[in-house]
Amino acid sequence: MGRVVLVTGVARRLGGRFVRRVQREPGVERVIGVDAVPPGQHLGGADFVRADIRHPAIARVLTEHAVDTVVHLDVNGTPLGKRGSRTAVKETNVIGTMQLLGACQKTPSVKRLVVRSSTGVYGSAPRDPAVFTETTPPKSLPGGGFAKDAVEVEGYVRGFARRRPDVAVCVLRLAHLLGPAADSPLAEYFSLPVLPTVLGFDPRLQFLHEDDAVEVLRIAAGEPARGTWGSGTFNIAGDGVVLLSQAARRLGRPTLPFFLPSVTWAGSALRALGMLDFSPEQVRLLTHGRVVDTTQMRETLGFHPRYTSAGAFADFTRSRGTGLLPPHSLARTVDRIAAAVPAGRGLN
Repeated sequence: MGRVVLVTGVARRLGGRFVRRVQREPGVERVIGVDAVPPGQHLGGADFVRADIRHPAIARVLTEHAVDTVVHLDVNGTPLGKRGSRTAVKETNVIGTMQLLGACQKTPSVKRLVVRSSTGVYGSAPRDPAVFTETTPPKSLPGGGFAKDAVEVEGYVRGFARRRPDVAVCVLRLAHLLGPAADSPLAEYFSLPVLPTVLGFDPRLQFLHEDDAVEVLRIAAGEPARGTWGSGTFNIAGDGVVLLSQAARRLGRPTLPFFLPSVTWAGSALRALGMLDFSPEQVRLLTHGRVVDTTQMRETLGFHPRYTSAGAFADFTRSRGTGLLPPHSLARTVDRIAAAVPAGRGLN
């Protein structure tokens, strides 16, 4: 781990947690948290610098503090605290990343860069492969939203890596984060009393627990444990998959199937009313799903998640309370119905 670590996006939960965690790493002398707004959480002994990464002033922060490790977490899908607009979020994701990379390029002390990305870069389409590896091209590139931002961000990062080959660059494509304090459009969707679904589809989903996200960031920001990696792009997700129908049963929430055009229209209406960020990319995810291969995460990066996808979802479920159809009650009802049906009936 470098001596001076700069972390962007510390006003959000993941950034704040990572800042507190990295301070305990051997060799770290100073941690600098950067965000455009003051964090609502304690950052431990880290120094907070209020700065907007969309502005060139971020270069001065890197130079003045002789930063050697940059962890860029200010790449997000929604405004902080539901404030702001989609335009502001896109500017921070794309323009902010461009400014930050430009500042890193001009700062000789920077030797390691870690960038948060998303498995959303693969998109969700009917002709997708069963599993995406890091080198699998998407069948249909994301047309907008956070996924498109992530594609653009990764493009700028690749350009930076070519210009500064002396910097170790690690891009982490995180699956959807879940956990007790998850705050994302997908977490909001799973918190609805009734889950709208697309008729005829039961997508496969992967999740990453918040605790595992902090740990993989720690590993990526440190020096290679075995000298086997220094740079690369990695899919990060818990083992296994969870079907949307399984997720609904485990939450105890009934589903309400709609034809795809109706779900798309309803999503647009909910977004317009500010009730739920049910974006087109999320509709596609809940139609076709997405699964990524995590072999490189384990064999090259050396990270082994503590939680499976099902385990991360279970921890999230416990924090959300009982739904309209508590799973244990639903199971008992199914058992009673099965017991009431005569054995062998319907086999002729």
